[in-house]
Amino acid sequence: MKRSNRITYSIFKHILGPIFKLYYNPKIIGKENIPKDGPLIFVGNHKHVMDQNAVILCNKRPVRYMAKKEYFDGKMAWFFKAAGCISVNRSVKDESAVREALKELKEGGCVGLFPEGTRNKTDAFLLPFKFGAVSMAKKTKATLVPFGVSGDYKFRSKNLTYIFGKPIKYDDDLEKANKKIEKAIGDLMKQGEKLNK
Repeated sequence: MKRSNRITYSIFKHILGPIFKLYYNPKIIGKENIPKDGPLIFVGNHKHVMDQNAVILCNKRPVRYMAKKEYFDGKMAWFFKAAGCISVNRSVKDESAVREALKELKEGGCVGLFPEGTRNKTDAFLLPFKFGAVSMAKKTKATLVPFGVSGDYKFRSKNLTYIFGKPIKYDDDLEKANKKIEKAIGDLMKQGEKLNK
């Protein structure tokens, strides 16, 4: 991440982070599972536009999130650019976005993405996982850090829970690796739901 983006990322984190925690009252569990160094890919389920916030709050290093191109075309484009997000054109296989993410990982940085590819607005527990995360892990030897989000995004929520699981090292079969992260994320979601029953 560029130095200018690191500065604005840090400013956003320290101003908006406390507001997020005060408003939504999230429970964050397992942050000790996040490795302190080396390239990391954060992978979790995607139910709300705020899902990445716990990842940003719990990691001392900047996390470059891959975000849909539409965010960079609207009035908030300046915010996503300043925060170092990576623009992804979801209508094509966006090689430029992949190159940017791979570069960040090869330099030892952190990238965040949602394997479902979009917010899950259906009744399905999880949408089918895309292969971007495991493919990047294979190419860069990055560690995959799964997390599960459960509960409701409401003011002073009583059940909004983020749980980080044990890091996963890439296994050389893409299909097997993808199923492994899907199971890990699903298990973390179920764990969060049980905690709030």
